[in-house]
Amino acid sequence: LTWATVNGPVISANFPDPAILVTSGGTYAFATNSGNVNIQVATSPDGGVTWELQSGVDALPNVGPWATANSTWAPDVIDRGDGTFVMYYAAWSTSQKTHCVAAATSISAVGPYTPESQAIACQTAGGGAIDPAGFRDTNGTRYIVYKVDGSSLGGGGPCGNANGKYSTPIMLQEMEADGVTPTGEPVQILDRGQYDGPLIEAPALILRNGTYVLFFSSNCYNTDLYDISYATAPSISGPYTKASSPLLITGDDGLTAPGGATPRLGGGFMVFHATVNTNPLTRYMYTATTTWNGTIVNV
Repeated sequence: LTWATVNGPVISANFPDPAILVTSGGTYAFATNSGNVNIQVATSPDGGVTWELQSGVDALPNVGPWATANSTWAPDVIDRGDGTFVMYYAAWSTSQKTHCVAAATSISAVGPYTPESQAIACQTAGGGAIDPAGFRDTNGTRYIVYKVDGSSLGGGGPCGNANGKYSTPIMLQEMEADGVTPTGEPVQILDRGQYDGPLIEAPALILRNGTYVLFFSSNCYNTDLYDISYATAPSISGPYTKASSPLLITGDDGLTAPGGATPRLGGGFMVFHATVNTNPLTRYMYTATTTWNGTIVNV
């Protein structure tokens, strides 16, 4: 997998951790909270080439009775196929004092989404749960992947866990057909290695030519070491083998700290953010087309 072309910024506003949704009715992107908007929305009239931020539009005006507003991170949206869209997001739990991942539904892609009454997973002892993303396997089974946020527990450094004390695994959670109800226990499918710094995060899973491809980011989001990486597996539960080198790093195509990537289902196109200002931290959205050589991806 290599990158063929990087385009952008295509949204010149703070739009971190973007997700892309392509439907018969349009192309949409969603991002982490900014200002007083819990979940940002952008639309594309041409399949992802040009984008317009829907300024002031909040796809998730109510974050749920268990959560507090304005700490709503890294959404993902799926089309359930029955006229309902499901949004996955992370928000701060007032009871758990960590982030939890949760779901909300809407009959409109842009929302407003109505949250479920309780979170899907909190992983409180591990530091919380963040960065959920949906996936539907060829047999119709639905899943989400998410990160256990061990780096929130401390450990020093620019984003926590500099001492390597805490685990930051990527978890796979099977879901019921409704896409909002978890079934069974989550399974760990990846954790950080020697080249990942204090964490891995921002998972996104696709299936390409019979191979499961898990995109993720390594290192601290607020440093130049942040990147976009991927791992591949013959089975959804693994074992996942990390690629020999990241897909995008600082310096590639003039980017700084690229991360938070979400591919389209086929894997030939993705949205991601990169840092344009460190104070205040501002991350614009970019797009990339990717080329594949077997299970090796290029942008």
